[in-house]
Formats: sequence, C-alpha cells, structure tokens
Amino acid sequence: MNNLSSFTTLDSNPLSKPRSFGPYLHGPIHLQRPRNVVVCSVKPSIATPSPLSVSGSPNQGLSRIESLTQVSGVLGCQWGDEGKGKLVDILAQHFDIVARCQGGANAGHTIYNAEGKKFALHLVPSGILNEETLCVIGNGVVVHLPGLFKEIDGLESNGVSCKGRILVSDRAHLLFDFHQVVDGLRESELAKSFIGTTKRGIGPCYSNKVIRNGIRVSDLRYMDTFPQKLDVLLSDAAARFRGFDYGPHVLKEEVEKYKRFAERLEPFIADTVLVVNEAISEKKKILVEGGQATMLDIDFGTYPFVTSSSPSAGGICTGLGIAPRVLGDLVGVVKAYTTRVGSGPFPTEILGKGGDLLRFAGQEFGTTTGRPRRCGWLDIAALRYCCQINGFSSLNLTKLDVLSDLPEIQLGVAYKKTDGTPIRSFPADLRDLEQLKACGI
Repeated sequence: MNNLSSFTTLDSNPLSKPRSFGPYLHGPIHLQRPRNVVVCSVKPSIATPSPLSVSGSPNQGLSRIESLTQVSGVLGCQWGDEGKGKLVDILAQHFDIVARCQGGANAGHTIYNAEGKKFALHLVPSGILNEETLCVIGNGVVVHLPGLFKEIDGLESNGVSCKGRILVSDRAHLLFDFHQVVDGLRESELAKSFIGTTKRGIGPCYSNKVIRNGIRVSDLRYMDTFPQKLDVLLSDAAARFRGFDYGPHVLKEEVEKYKRFAERLEPFIADTVLVVNEAISEKKKILVEGGQATMLDIDFGTYPFVTSSSPSAGGICTGLGIAPRVLGDLVGVVKAYTTRVGSGPFPTEILGKGGDLLRFAGQEFGTTTGRPRRCGWLDIAALRYCCQINGFSSLNLTKLDVLSDLPEIQLGVAYKKTDGTPIRSFPADLRDLEQLKACGI
C-alpha cells in the first residue's frame, strides 16, 4: 500500500451524525477498503496499466474522476500537510487549468514526477508537471516574487517548461522581504503566546491588504508611483518595530530590484478573473488547489493559531473571482492520522515516543520549514466540522499505509466538557479546546 491515496464518494455522509459514546473511542480499528474507492499511486505497480487503479472495475474509478464537475476544488480537512499536492498532480491531467486562490509561499506541496524526482512547490500550482495544464495564481494569493522566480528557475532547470503556462493575477498582493522580517519581529513580541507561523510574511502582507495600503501586482506597471507606495509600507514597519532598519538606501535598493522583477514578471501578469471566467464559458475544466486547510481558516480554525486567509470553500470564490453557482465538486483531503505545525490546540495529539513513531514513519517534516510536525490520531469530530463547512462531495484518504505496523489504531470521535457535557460542534473558544485536552481527550 505504498503511496496510497483513496478517493471515496460520501454517498451517505457518515460524518453528519454525532456519536453518543465517550470523548474518544480507544481500541483496535479493523480497516476495510470501501467498495467505491479509487487508489491513486504516483508510482504504479507493473501490473497496473494506468496511474489510476481501482478497487473493483478500473472503468468505474476512471469515470468517477472524469465525472468531477467543470469547476472542482481540492481542500485540506485538517491542519494542512494532508497530501493535497499529490492529488492535484494526479487529477490535473483531467483539467485544463489548475488555480491557487489563497495563501502564499507558506503552502508547501511536495510532488514527484514520473522519474521519481522531487519537486517542492510553494506558489506555483501543483498542476505544473502536467504539460497541457495552465497554472493560475489568483487574486487571493500573496506573491513573493523572489520565491516565485526561484521556483520557476528550479522547474525550468529540471526540464519543466513554465513559459506561457503560469499566469499571475494583476490583483494579487505583493509580499516583500520586509514582510518576512516583520513576521519574525511580531513572533518575538508574542513571546510564549507566539502563533508559530512559517515566518514567510503571510500575516503582515494580508494585514496591509486589509488596511488598504498594500501593493498589488498591477502596481508594478507604474514605476512612477511605486516608490511612494513602498515608502509608506516601509515607514509604517519602521515606526511599529524598533528592530526594523529602514532608510533611504533601503528604499532605493528595493525599487531598483522591483524594476527588474517587473520586467521579468510582465509576461506572466494577467487579468485572471477574466481568464478563469472565459474558460468557464468555453466549458474548460478548472481544478482549484487549496493551500493550508480548514482548521487553519481565519474564521473557522483554531483562532488565533490559524493562517491569514480562507482555505475553506468560501475562499475559492473570493480568491479567484468566480460565482458560487459555478463551483461543483469539492474533494476534502484527510490523512489517516492528524498532524499540525506550530502552536495551537491539538485534542488528539500523541506525545512522547508514540508521536515520534508516527512522525518518522510518515516523514512528517514541513515542506516549507523542515520543522517536525506534531502528530496525533485521526480526529473525527474535527473532520465532521470541516465537512459541514465545506460540503465535500468526496474525501481523499492519504497515508493509510503509515499505520500498517501499529498494533492498535485509535480515533477521536467526539468532544465533551470537563463535567462530561457533550460538545456538539468544534469549539470556537481557545480555552474550551485547552480544557478538552486537559481532561484527557
């Protein structure tokens, strides 16, 4: 079962009904492959004629994937790192466009090509390895140009052509190096209550976007006003953080650097709202690749230990400029166990040697930061909550094989307060979540 991903239709929505027993069910779980499953493997066995093999009839599985709606999405069901990039890479061959709608270089998607070469993508959509796929970086993404060009150069040097295959929204906001500096300074300020961000500048960039003094990709076309706009951002940062070094020489260097970036980026810039909506009118198929996951959503996640964008279904429409009525199938990707990076509540976390065992068996180290991920059992209560928010038509189960050598598998099935009162949904209050962990859940 190496490199296993199960693509399962939720016909009866088994996660919609709360369970009545205990805070968690502990005990052996007998795993049985569902009947309606497509097993997608990056490295198919010799006996498999296609990279898509199916439990039962191969034609049945292919028709399920090919029947995905014209505009479909792949979203994370946990705290990220579920394996979305691998699934997008597999599904991309059935779509004309793969689009990112939110987040930035804090998203790390690892995929392998047919020769087994590893690609760690952060801004470029995971459909790039499919030669016929157009990759769109939508208006909801924050774009760090040095990082984007580094990814493009790395792809090109490994034989992956990017020319004419990547479009960057003219409405997307630019993430500068100073945003990363500010991210680190803010984390230092928070001391023991730090968020545990990737320090890629995501939060500070979205902050500038929301208070309406951010700089967008389209601003690169007007270098007569660009220096003044950048000066406002840098001056604000210097006024806010004592450790932030800023002077006229810094502004001059940044402006000169971004003049060069503007020239190189020009062929990639497009009105992606128009591009995507025209593609929809022309009946082309579009796959939306989510970054991070629902439990890190700025509204629905474990706030404040969340990301600064909306990696749930609502972020697709606002991040690409498409109407809700055109959005069809949403595939939720869920790992057979749970991981999260950084600080924040984690009700099913396994501490000590048990967590270490899962971490090394599943190679749970961050694509973006290399940090070891915190590991725990599959949290059905959180998964049910994610299904309610997103309305998934399918779930894709990954890394089931990592659990193969464990004598016993445990699941979290429900939450309850310290006094035993059941909790019907995922709590919003951080204190409630911490108490859940304290009472042995």
